[in-house]
Amino acid sequence: MKQPLLLFFFLFSFGTYAQSVVVRDKSSLQLIENVEIRSDLPQAASIRFSDRSGKADLSAFASTDKLVFRRVGYQTVAYTLDQLRSMNFTVAMAEKQLELNEVVVAANRSAEPRSHVAQPIRVFTRNELRFLNQPTMAEVLQQSGQVLVQKSQLGGGSPILRGFEANKVLIVVDGVRMNNAIFRGGHLQNILTIDNAVVERMEVALGPGSVVYGSDALGGVIYVQTLSPKLSASGATTVNANGFVRYSSAMNEKTAHADWTVGFRKWALTTSLTASDFGDLRQGRQRNADIGQLGLRPFYAGFENNTDVQIRNPDPSVQVSSGYKQIDLLQKVLFQPNDRTQHLLNIQFSTTNDIPRYDRLTEVDAKGNLSHAQWYYGPQKRLLTSYGLTKQFTAGVADELRVIAAYQSIEESRHNRRFGNYGLQNRTEQVGVWTLNADLKKKLAENHTLRYGLEATYNDVQSTAYRENRQTGKVDPLDTRYPDGGANTQSLAGYLSGTVDVSTRSTLTYGGRYAWNRLYATFNDKTFFPFPYNDITQQSGALTGSLGWLTRLPGSWQLAASLSSGYRVPNVDDLAKVFESVAGTLVVPNPTLKPERTYTLDAGIRKQLAERVSLEVEGFYTVYKNAITTQPVTLNGQTQIDYNGRSSRIVTQKNSQQARLYGFNAQLSADLTQALTLFGTVTYTRGRILTDTTGYPLDHIPPIYGKGGLRLTITKFRAEANVLFNGWKRLKDYNLVGEDNIVYATPNGMPSWQTINLRASYQLNRHVQMQAALENILDRSYRVFASGISAPGRNLVLTLRGTL
Repeated sequence: MKQPLLLFFFLFSFGTYAQSVVVRDKSSLQLIENVEIRSDLPQAASIRFSDRSGKADLSAFASTDKLVFRRVGYQTVAYTLDQLRSMNFTVAMAEKQLELNEVVVAANRSAEPRSHVAQPIRVFTRNELRFLNQPTMAEVLQQSGQVLVQKSQLGGGSPILRGFEANKVLIVVDGVRMNNAIFRGGHLQNILTIDNAVVERMEVALGPGSVVYGSDALGGVIYVQTLSPKLSASGATTVNANGFVRYSSAMNEKTAHADWTVGFRKWALTTSLTASDFGDLRQGRQRNADIGQLGLRPFYAGFENNTDVQIRNPDPSVQVSSGYKQIDLLQKVLFQPNDRTQHLLNIQFSTTNDIPRYDRLTEVDAKGNLSHAQWYYGPQKRLLTSYGLTKQFTAGVADELRVIAAYQSIEESRHNRRFGNYGLQNRTEQVGVWTLNADLKKKLAENHTLRYGLEATYNDVQSTAYRENRQTGKVDPLDTRYPDGGANTQSLAGYLSGTVDVSTRSTLTYGGRYAWNRLYATFNDKTFFPFPYNDITQQSGALTGSLGWLTRLPGSWQLAASLSSGYRVPNVDDLAKVFESVAGTLVVPNPTLKPERTYTLDAGIRKQLAERVSLEVEGFYTVYKNAITTQPVTLNGQTQIDYNGRSSRIVTQKNSQQARLYGFNAQLSADLTQALTLFGTVTYTRGRILTDTTGYPLDHIPPIYGKGGLRLTITKFRAEANVLFNGWKRLKDYNLVGEDNIVYATPNGMPSWQTINLRASYQLNRHVQMQAALENILDRSYRVFASGISAPGRNLVLTLRGTL
């Protein structure tokens, strides 16, 4: 009797997989969840998914099946039972460079298959961010080759999307908009306050995003999702921790990071700390005739014996007075009482020490002497506190509700004095930002999903100023940058958008939004400037819409087209600022400003070949109306006024221009083998202001730029060789009265440049990884367009990572 039973048991166990499989990332050895596993037979119905521990049960499959392992963002692999047994039932999957079928959030504030989204979106995963291994979010965007980033100082970075920059690009962190009432139109460094070490995922949605996100999303939306707490799947307490230390040679960077998550059955906590110390940045030493002597730092300002002095720089390639320090903290608490309800508390804090405004510190007068002895931003502080509620419903007006109530406290300051003038001007701005978002999602039919919601915002701006004599310590009053009586803005908006699968191959998207906006500012002290009014009140409404169509053709072709409008409401910086932009030019308030508008047509082609080659090509055309620019104005019949001890020309912000922008982007990724991937991206933008004769260049338009390279992924090891490049920005394409900063370029504009870069990572075991990179191998001296500081020279980056 025993023998037949043993034989039956043997045959049964051989006919089915009495095994579980573990799926890991090929290079990092980290476990991968949600990997789909199914037989390659067309009639097979069984499907399994790997859990949080990367495991999946294979008992539902027959021994004769060949199993296909598939997950978005990874190369698909297939193995027989014998092959799995020889691999000890451990499957390693390599990442894809470009994925056309993943789920994205940025387009609609909720998860949506990318194959149903007409808007172009770039995705950066946590693994990709870790491999890029950059010191700040500004460098992440620049090194990706997808976004051009302007820098006026090392502690900064202003992303440019489709020829729009600063307050015309919306930044969203964990569902909360970062743009506030004093985001200016020039160049911003606020993206510096996002710690890229805790970014779980970043998406860049190109083109107007005003229907879902409101004001400011003209060039696009940078959507950042930070680390999320994870509950324990088993109910037992789980602890996960990550950390790294990094050193880079070009800026003598020293960074340390640690994050950890503790998960319980209903509670989870995530904590993170990052500290960075950046020294003075060394630029490349290899110069060609085009770059000439641009960027060399022959001397810098010092303060000795209570007197300003010029100090000779022993190494002019080192950009003295560019270093700074930064600390970032994050704390999240998740409570999930049941499967349908989640509560999330999110606290983030970022601060720096004083950040030198490097471009201004290098300016010289007609005699070649330094113009400024001091020019720095005070500690840039950002505190974000938000509460999020996610609720699932089985019936009613919504299937899902997401509510985020947030408060942000921002402090910025500017401190400057001219060389030989010992009165240090100190101006401080404090902004309190309250936001409330309610987003609902409802499936009206099997083929129709509706999303709608409300948004309310309130910004309070307080501005103070004083002058302190560096020699005597005497303190005097000083004019404030923004209204000294305070200023505030309010907005209330509602939106609706939807996705309709018209057929199995075609999807229609639509949307509309209406927003009401109000600004109020009070001017108390008229000592420094004779305001013709005591306060400013402005109200406006904005209606925007979008319409998109996406068709999925046989052969894995996708054709997408969309028409969308965008708007940006004038904020306190636009409408109520009084400041001396350059010596002898005074910007004064203009209460009559109207919202800026854009109307954009997008069209694109996406193609995937045998899951090995992916191609995207997109083009756009934008009509830009009511563009806010600086123009001369008269005040009480006068074109000049005595201000700050000198006669100054009076200018103001006006809706004075119409412009046209167009361009394209192309991306390619090809898995030449399972180990070797070829990739590339290129972006071109052109913008012209309409005039009665020849169009004049619009500012913020980058030259052609991109990145291309090869990536190798084998077990435990990943390496990449790439070329990052920019084309020429010729003088004829500069806007000489805008924000293109021709003063920080060569007489012919900004020369083209290319850098060759290598980076690699090696996983010693499941817990320890080593990374190394050599950037700008040829030590080329170059500057990114519109920047006032030269880019890093040859840069050796060494990193040690640990995972628990």
